[in-house]
Amino acid sequence: MTHSLLFICNGHGEDVIASEIIKRLLKKIKNKNIEVLPLVGNGDVFNSIKSKNFRKIGYLKELPSGGFSNQSLKGFLLDLFAGFLIDNLRNFLIVKQKSKQNCKIIAVGDFLPLLYAWSSQCEFSFIGTPKSDHTWSSGPGWDLSDSYHKLKGSEWDPWEMFLMSSPRCKNLIMRDKITAKNLKRKNIHAKYLGNPMMDFVNAKNDKISNIISFKRIILLVGSRYPEALKNLDNFLECLQDFYTPKDLLILLPLSINANVIKIQSYLIKYGFLKQSKFEFLIDEDSVWKKKDQYVVIGKGKFNLWASMAEVGLSNAGTATEQIAGLGIPSLSLPGSGPQFTKSFAKRQSRLLGGSVLVCKNKEILLKRLSLLLREKMYRLEQAKIGKKRMGHSGASKKIVDSMNTHLLS
Repeated sequence: MTHSLLFICNGHGEDVIASEIIKRLLKKIKNKNIEVLPLVGNGDVFNSIKSKNFRKIGYLKELPSGGFSNQSLKGFLLDLFAGFLIDNLRNFLIVKQKSKQNCKIIAVGDFLPLLYAWSSQCEFSFIGTPKSDHTWSSGPGWDLSDSYHKLKGSEWDPWEMFLMSSPRCKNLIMRDKITAKNLKRKNIHAKYLGNPMMDFVNAKNDKISNIISFKRIILLVGSRYPEALKNLDNFLECLQDFYTPKDLLILLPLSINANVIKIQSYLIKYGFLKQSKFEFLIDEDSVWKKKDQYVVIGKGKFNLWASMAEVGLSNAGTATEQIAGLGIPSLSLPGSGPQFTKSFAKRQSRLLGGSVLVCKNKEILLKRLSLLLREKMYRLEQAKIGKKRMGHSGASKKIVDSMNTHLLS
């Protein structure tokens, strides 16, 4: 069977963006078959797409590093022994065959999917999601790498810009205006159509009236395990010593791949007891209590709960950016990784203009958390830039329209 459109993506956030665009395309172009090749993990997010014109392909595997082997030598070696290079070579050969099938490619992510698309000899589009020139052109803080990016004039590297300049690249979409503008200065025809990450979260939830009397924080521990469990452990340890005049409600949305029994064991470790007769009526799976603190757990509830929080404690990637876009400031406490390291956290803070603040230790985190919950004006001030940096929802529709015009017609 000839397949006319292939998506290639390399990360959880990229998978989410690709899945939304695929759903829209399946409604719009009913005569085309669509495939997706996730280069990181099993692409579980795509399992929700039920269509005879869609399927996942390739050699799919969860990597020991969680897909962040470029962050450390140890992560790279673990991935290497797990067959990372062999699987990538197999996937590369699958993509190379696509030129014989009159296929068109949409790459979502950074260098690796872009390289696959360019190497295929097919016409392609590229949605560059992870890189932004905000990370080096504005605060908070400065890094040695900023000089390197300033010299290039973009966070995108020269070899990536070379691939973007291919005449077969029919559509080039960046995550923000500043990145698109800097690429245009180099005669690379990049566009900004909005940030698709904001299309997957509810900006408002009427059920907030059920919890409005509580101080509300959201714990974002990430979707990579076992790292997510370490992040949860660190945040729960911090909150042991935290006091607020009002009762505190801790929203704990879990990824689909989370082991709920293990999550509950951490709550028990820190003295929380499951409440069988108490409900908040916000579609929670369970409620846990310790003194004046309540924890609600919900699998796949992030989109529903994100807008209900006042502050986030966040060691996550895409989810942190999404709550920043909703105007919710957050605090991070970097661990040993492999994803959420100090360098990753610092870069993220730069990207969001300080809407998420990196805390060196537990004491600083608790002091800032207390201030954010107490002072509404301070909270709004910290959130304002993040909201501006992330942009409005509605980008997915514009991207689909642009793909139809420039790549698929």
